[in-house]
Order: sequence, then structure tokens, then C-alpha cells
Amino acid sequence: MIANPIMQLFAHSPFKPLQEHLRVVLSCANQVPGLMKVFFEKDKDGLEEIRKKIFELENEADKIKNELRSHLPKSIFMAVDRRDLLDILDMQDSIADVAQDIAGMLVVRELECPQPMHDPLMALVDRSVEACNQLGEIMDEFDSLVEHGFRGPESEKVLLMIDDLSKIETDTDEKGMYFTKQLFTHEQELNPVSVILWLRLGRLIGDLANFAERTGNKHRLLIAR
Repeated sequence: MIANPIMQLFAHSPFKPLQEHLRVVLSCANQVPGLMKVFFEKDKDGLEEIRKKIFELENEADKIKNELRSHLPKSIFMAVDRRDLLDILDMQDSIADVAQDIAGMLVVRELECPQPMHDPLMALVDRSVEACNQLGEIMDEFDSLVEHGFRGPESEKVLLMIDDLSKIETDTDEKGMYFTKQLFTHEQELNPVSVILWLRLGRLIGDLANFAERTGNKHRLLIAR
């Protein structure tokens, strides 16, 4: 739940409500590696427990998102545009939505995963979640950015952090391709529906990093203005 009213958060910084929302979003994304581990172990109870946690966190993120949308004034005097804030909100909220989709797909249908696919899949998951956490570190810097008017050494620091996020996302693309290659190498061990679902899951896992990068790029535009 939200610790303070949305407008009270805005009194401190235009990014405080977004930081609060992202905190919950990242908690959601950081459940995914554990989700995959219990899936590999065929621990159905553990899988359901983490799925429930992800759904609860996604619901909490939605509550913060809706509260922010409802209370954000149409005209506010600050260094960033209202529309930009809402764009960032929607992008980072998509990370929680994707984590929820991943959890749902792993639970609703029993999937086989040949052992040689485990490590490539886990590498993709870990790197994608790393991209999300890099976004969190970038967002932590925005109070200082606002204080310095999006200029000076602090802005250069954040731009370098956004560059690092882009590099991580590019690496997830490589890891996603390697996972897909392993999937096709072992597709004869799987039924056609499972192959299709693993392709879908691979894209979803990569989308964690994609939405993190898109949010970071939105931050880059704020700094460039």
C-alpha cells in the first residue's frame, strides 16, 4: 500500500511517486529468477507461492499507478511535463505486467524444459532482471537531477547509467537468441504447443529488459530538453 498520499509525495519531488511505484515493480520483477528455479525443480507448491506473490505485487503497483493518474494535476509547476511522467509510469508498469504474464504462463500449463535449456534460460532471466534493477538505480538519481535542473555532472552520470542499461538490454537480446537456438535444437523433445509457449516466454522475459530500456530512454529525453 502507499505509505503517504500521492500529493504529499509530490511535495518532495515530482519523481517520488514514480520511485514508489518502481520500487513495487522491481520487487515484482525480482521474483522471476526464483520462479524459474522452482519451475526447474518441479516444485508446484513453490511455483504457486511465487506466482501469488507476483500477482499481489502487480496489483499493488496498479493501485499506485491508478492513484497517481487520478491525483496528478493537469497543470503542475515543475521541471518535467505531466505527459512525460505518465509515459514513464506506463512504461515501468509494463515490467510488472510482463512478470505477471510469465508467472501465469508457467502455472496454467505444465511445460517440459529439457536440461540443456535450463542454463540459457536462467542467463536470460538474470540479465533481464539486471536491466530492471539498473533502471531502479537510475531512478534513484532523479531527486538530485531535479535539484540540479537536469544539468551538470549529475546529468552526465545518469546518461552513462542509461548507456549501461542499453548495453545490458543488448546483451539480453543475444541471450534470447541463444535460448531460442537451444529451444530449436531440442524441439523434437517437446510437443508443438510447448515450443510455441517457450518462444512466447522467451520474448516475455526479454521484454522485462525492453521496457526497462524504453523507460531509461524516456529519462534520457528529459535530460536532453
